[in-house]
Amino acid sequence: MSSNAFMEFLRPHRTVPITPWTAQSKWDLGVSRVLILWVGLFIFGLGDAFVIQSNIGNGPWSVLAQGISKNLDITMGWSTFGISTLVLLAWIPLRERPGFGTISNIVIIALAIEIGVTYIPLQENYFIGILYTLLGIAMVGAASAIYITCGLGPGPRDGLMTGIHFKTGIRVGRVRLAIESTVFALGWLLGGTVGLGTLLFAGLIGQSIAVALGVVSRLTSK
Repeated sequence: MSSNAFMEFLRPHRTVPITPWTAQSKWDLGVSRVLILWVGLFIFGLGDAFVIQSNIGNGPWSVLAQGISKNLDITMGWSTFGISTLVLLAWIPLRERPGFGTISNIVIIALAIEIGVTYIPLQENYFIGILYTLLGIAMVGAASAIYITCGLGPGPRDGLMTGIHFKTGIRVGRVRLAIESTVFALGWLLGGTVGLGTLLFAGLIGQSIAVALGVVSRLTSK
């Protein structure tokens, strides 16, 4: 493959493509679709774990989960599970409805993070920590493209964002910024790890997801 063809292959995609495994509804289940969803969510959680174990700063939600885990003396997996469950409860006044993917998101990502932080060594080397962060961002991006294209319902955080958007009319970007800024600030006050990894995650995660969606679109359109 030439360099131009390779760059075209990695061109970001701004919409969610329709794939052979895309569901017709949030509860349109099939063995292959469910397996693809679960694999995507598990990779997502492991990617988050790599960022956490980089020890150079977490994404906003992991900053909050880590802060809560330190103060309540619980594991990152249980902290993530608890946060996701509370966020899902916030859907009730917004009249958002969860799908199979929403429930799977809560359970499998928390499980994968728990396994990841248990077996992935915490880094003391700053350079390796940067590599961990970049690997984690790439994994989260790829995993997001996989589970989003399943069409089985958004994760609790995404549903909160879109629910507030539909309820208030405020732009999605502004809603997301407000939520993640609040989550980040609270997590930081609780003692979550903030640093270069936080900036890298904030700056690169959107592009990582867009590139992954482009790759999925081109692979499944042939």
